[in-house]
Amino acid sequence: MIRTILVVILIVIFFILSLPFFLVEWLIGKKWPHARDISMLRVAQAFCRLLLFVSGTKVILKGKEKIPADQPVLYIINHRSYFDILLTLINCPGPTGYIGKKEIAKVPVLNLWLTFLHGYFLDREDLRQALKTILAAIDEVKNGVSIAIFPEGTRNRNEKDTDLLEFHEGSFKIASKTGCPIIPVAISGSSEILEKHFPFIRGTRVVVEYGDPVLPGELTGDAKKFTGRYVRDIMLSILTENEKLLRADS
Repeated sequence: MIRTILVVILIVIFFILSLPFFLVEWLIGKKWPHARDISMLRVAQAFCRLLLFVSGTKVILKGKEKIPADQPVLYIINHRSYFDILLTLINCPGPTGYIGKKEIAKVPVLNLWLTFLHGYFLDREDLRQALKTILAAIDEVKNGVSIAIFPEGTRNRNEKDTDLLEFHEGSFKIASKTGCPIIPVAISGSSEILEKHFPFIRGTRVVVEYGDPVLPGELTGDAKKFTGRYVRDIMLSILTENEKLLRADS
């Protein structure tokens, strides 16, 4: 209960302080857009780390060195918790935009943060709007901004982390059209933070593992035609191994 109250208080305070911060960052961005991007990313990362600390979340991080530091990438992330953005944003070396579902656009302040961080809101029921979002994300990658997306399309409520939903192949157009590396990001145990006992936050261990980069230009056959299925198999293998790790630690 105490963790839950502290997290809520921190979020409220941060959202209030964000309003004048947005104005300052907007002014900085008029002349130095890259400096604005970096400063907003670092502030967001610091806040995410604080929330994870207060929530009692201990992160076991694996494979971060596999993220290229000199080029944008497409992060492909499995989605089990509201905390998944926090768990992955803290590891991004450069500006990264998250593609979230359209409902997030209705959340005050959070929608502004995601927009300032090059994020987009996807309506999968509107194919024309969804295509525009993917095209905008492609432009972001061409301009040096990484993109993070949850290809399952929604938060996975299945019992086990390894019970992945099918990946939407359209998500991978961002990589195939730009040639940027695909970085599989497998999160194990994040639903234990909140979702398994909502609305209470509990301390737990979470594994975040980054897989080897998948280069679209080197894929052939079915891996090229069904890249989503190929990356899903990679992620499933990682999740299976880390499920054993979390069981051994419990």
